[in-house]
Amino acid sequence: MGNRGMEDLIPLVNRLQDAFSSIGQSCNLDLPQIAVVGGQSAGKSSVLENFVGKDFLPRGSGIVTRRPLVLQLINANAEWAEFLHLKGKKFTEFDEVRQEIEAETDRVTGANKGISPVPINLRVYSPHVLNLTLIDLPGITKVPVGDQPADIEQQIRDMIMQFICRESCLILAVTPANTDLANSDALKLAKDVDPQGMRTIGVITKLDLMDEGTDARDVLENKLLPLRRGYIGVVNRSQKDIEGKKDIKAALAAERKFFLSHPSYRHLADSMGTPYLQKALNQQLTNHIRDTLPAFRSKLQSQVLALDKEAEEYRHFRPDDPSRKTKALLQMVQQFSVDFEKRIEGSGDQVDTVELSGGAKINRIFHERFPFELVKVDDKEMRREISYAIKNIHGIRTGLFTPDMAFEAIVKKQVVKLKEPCIKCIDLVIQELINTVRQCANKLATFPMLREETERIVTSHIRDRESRAKDQILLLIDVQLAYINTNHEDFIGFANLIGFNNIKIVIRKGWLTINNISIMKGGAKEYWFVLTAESLSWFKDDEEKEKKYMLPLDNLKVRDVEKSFMSSKHMFAIFNTEQRNVFKDNRFLELACNTQEEVDSWRASLLRAGVYPEKSSVESESSGTTENFSMDPQLERKVETIRNLVDSYMAIVNKCIRDLMPKTIMHLMINNVKDFINAELLAQLYSAGDQNALMDESQEQVQRRDEVLRTHHALKEALAIIGDISTTTISTPLPPPVDSSWLQAGQGGGRR
Repeated sequence: MGNRGMEDLIPLVNRLQDAFSSIGQSCNLDLPQIAVVGGQSAGKSSVLENFVGKDFLPRGSGIVTRRPLVLQLINANAEWAEFLHLKGKKFTEFDEVRQEIEAETDRVTGANKGISPVPINLRVYSPHVLNLTLIDLPGITKVPVGDQPADIEQQIRDMIMQFICRESCLILAVTPANTDLANSDALKLAKDVDPQGMRTIGVITKLDLMDEGTDARDVLENKLLPLRRGYIGVVNRSQKDIEGKKDIKAALAAERKFFLSHPSYRHLADSMGTPYLQKALNQQLTNHIRDTLPAFRSKLQSQVLALDKEAEEYRHFRPDDPSRKTKALLQMVQQFSVDFEKRIEGSGDQVDTVELSGGAKINRIFHERFPFELVKVDDKEMRREISYAIKNIHGIRTGLFTPDMAFEAIVKKQVVKLKEPCIKCIDLVIQELINTVRQCANKLATFPMLREETERIVTSHIRDRESRAKDQILLLIDVQLAYINTNHEDFIGFANLIGFNNIKIVIRKGWLTINNISIMKGGAKEYWFVLTAESLSWFKDDEEKEKKYMLPLDNLKVRDVEKSFMSSKHMFAIFNTEQRNVFKDNRFLELACNTQEEVDSWRASLLRAGVYPEKSSVESESSGTTENFSMDPQLERKVETIRNLVDSYMAIVNKCIRDLMPKTIMHLMINNVKDFINAELLAQLYSAGDQNALMDESQEQVQRRDEVLRTHHALKEALAIIGDISTTTISTPLPPPVDSSWLQAGQGGGRR
C-alpha cells in the first residue's frame, strides 16, 4: 500500500522531468522538505511511515528517535533502500532497514538513550513515491534520562531548528490529543520560525486514546487555539497493533471507521485521517510545482524564440538541391567580400571591443611600428663610420676642410639601411592580411572545402602581390640612392655653413642641478640646460626666456665625481683643460642628475658635441673596439658637421619614405586584394573543381541541423506539457490569517 495522493502526482512530475531531459536540461523543481516535529511518543514516526507505505522505523516507549533521520524518497522502477554510510549495499527487506537504523543510532549515541545531531541519511527507491525529503526528528523532552546531558531539551531544540528554519521546509507539528495543546512544544517551535503560519500544519494524534467523555472537536474545527492551516486528526497503529503485524492498509481502514463512527468527528470524517493529511501535503507540493511553472515557461519560450528562425530554415532544407548549392555559394562569397572590406576599412556596426581588427592593426604598422624602425640609428656606429670615411678620403694628408664625399658615402649607407625596415613593414602587413582572410573564412566553416579553397586562392593572390610590392619599395630606395639632392629646400646644406661654429643645432635639452653654488648664493639649484654643437647654456626654466649663462665648449672636458654621502643624486663635472675658471670663480662646474643613466646619457651628448672624458683610452686602429676613433678635436668637429648634415638629409628621405610606404602598400596590395575578392574570387572558385563537392556540408553542420530541429520539437512539447499541468491541476489558496496570539501567551506561560 503506497501513498495514493502522492502516486497521483508522480506521473505529472515524471512528464515534466521527461520533457526537460529530452532537451538535455534538468527540471529543478526543488520540492519542499517535510519535517515532523513533536514531543516524545507523539506518533511522529508513524505519520512518516504512512508516506512511504512501509514499516521501517524503530518503535517503542520513551525516546526512540535519537538522531535525525533524513529520508530521501526517489522515484524508481524497483523498491529498495540504501544508507549513505553503507553505500552500495541495497536493502530490499524493510525490517533490515529498521535494524540498521537502530544499530547505526547506537553506534554513535550508545545504547543508553544518548542523542546526537549527526543525521542518518537513508534513501528509499520506489515506484510509489515522489522525489521528496522527509525528516524524522527526535522528540522534545524535558527531563534527561540515561546518558543524556543536563541540557537535553536545548540540544534537541537546536537540532530541530537546523531543519525547520529553512523556507522550503513544511512543518508537521504533531501533538497527542491526550495532552494540553496550549503547551505544545511542536507548535511553539513552528511559531518561532513560521510566525505567519504559512508552512505549518497541525497534526493531532491518539484521538482514540482520549478519556471517555472528552474529545478534540473544537481543536479540529479550528475554533479553539486556531492555526492558519488548521489541524488534521489521525489515528496511528498502537504498539500492540504493530507487534501483531497489523499492516498499514488495515490500519487506514480502522482509522476511517473510527472517524465515521465517532459522534464528535463524524461530520469531519472527510477532512480527517492519514489519507487527508497526505492529500493536504500533496496539494502543497502541487502548489509549489505550479509556482515554478511560470519561470519554466518563460525560459522555454525564450529558447523556442531563439531557435524559431533557424528551425524554419532547416525544416525545408534539401541538402542535395543544386540550386540551393549555387545560391549558397554566391551568398558565401558575397559575405566573405563584405566581411573582408569591413575588417580592413572599418565599420560602425558590430564593433569589436575586445581586439583590434585587421585594418586597425595595419594602421598601427604604418604609423607606429614603421616610423619607429625607420629612425633607429646606432649613434656610436655612425660617428665611427664618419670618422673612418673622413680619414680614408684624406688618406696620408691632413685635410683642412670637411670633405663632402664623406657626407655622400654615409648618406648612401644610411639609405641602404632603410631597405630592412621597409621589407619588414610589408611582411607585417602581409601577415595581418592573411590573418584577416583566415578570420573571414571562419564564417564558411559550414562548407569545409569552400573554406579551404577560398583561403588558398586569396592567400596565393596576396603572396603574388607581395613580390610586386617589395620590388616597388626597393625601387623607391634605389631612386633615393641614384641622386643625393643637397639642394633640397629642407636640407641645411654646406651652402648654409660659414663654419661649423655657426651651426645652431641643439643636441640635447634637460634639467640638471648645479651643485657647487655656494650656500651664500642659495646652494644647489636646478636649471634647464641646452647643449648645442658650440655651447652649453642654462635657463631659469624650460620656457628658455631667461638665460642664466652660456658656456663655450672650447677646451672643456668631463670628469667623474663620486656620489656624495648626503646626496641621492649622481654627479659629473665639466672643467677647462687650460686651468681657467669655467663658471665665474669656479674652476669646474659640478652637475647632478637623478639617475646614473641620465649621467651616462649627458656624457654621450657632450661627447657628440666634442667634450671628451678626462681619462679616455684611445685604442689602436687594429684593436677592433667600438671606441677606436681619434680624439683629435678638429676631426671631431668635422665628424659632428657631417653627422648633423646626414641627420638633416635623412630626415628628408625618411619623411618621403614614411609617406610613400603606406600609399604603395595600399595601391599594390590591399586595394588590389579587395578588388580581386570582389571581381575574381567567384570565377576562380568555379574553375577550381567540382561545385557539388565544394558545397558539401561539414558533419558538424549536419549534426547541428538535426539537433536544432530535435531541440525545437522537444521545447514545443515541454511547453505543451506545462500547459497540460496548468490546466489539469489547481492551486489551493492559502487560508486567511487567524488569531494565533494564544501561542505567544502559551509560550509566555511556559517561560514562567
